[in-house]
Amino acid sequence: MGAVELLAREMSETFHDMRSHLHGLSEDEFFWSPVPGSWTVFRDDRGRWEHHYAEPDPEPAPFTTIAWRLTHLAMCKVMYHEYAFGPGELTWLTFETPGTPNDAIEMLDTGHALLTEDLAGSLEADLERPVMTNWGERWPAWRIFWTMIHHDAHHGGEIGALRDLFRATRSTGGHPEAG
Repeated sequence: MGAVELLAREMSETFHDMRSHLHGLSEDEFFWSPVPGSWTVFRDDRGRWEHHYAEPDPEPAPFTTIAWRLTHLAMCKVMYHEYAFGPGELTWLTFETPGTPNDAIEMLDTGHALLTEDLAGSLEADLERPVMTNWGERWPAWRIFWTMIHHDAHHGGEIGALRDLFRATRSTGGHPEAG
């Protein structure tokens, strides 16, 4: 098995594992904030959907909702494609954050499909070709796909755990130990 096929298989399997955590995602779960001060998705004063973000990253990092984690996954997939393999014109200021579970999942699926096509059109030698990131750094193309695999595994596990916690606290009146 070559590197392109291996990356494609890992990207597909990890994405589908992560995606399985999203079936039936409700708006209540999407926006649920289990701790005060959680970063999330919200409407700004113009009515546009936005998400909390800061540079540099705060230390310690704030807790994030499913809404934040899912939109982060979706938007990163689209943005990584945009700069590494697309026209590189989209910016975080022009990119609207999805504000519903369905919109976030639709963007997630679109971003994954774009990256899957990018990888399918690659030869082994293309994986070492330097490509751009949205912050201006050059990476070998394989690192774009590897980063998205890592994102899916990491944030997919977090989303699954948060959904479990949401269900546990709702079925026991807010106290998981009462079950």
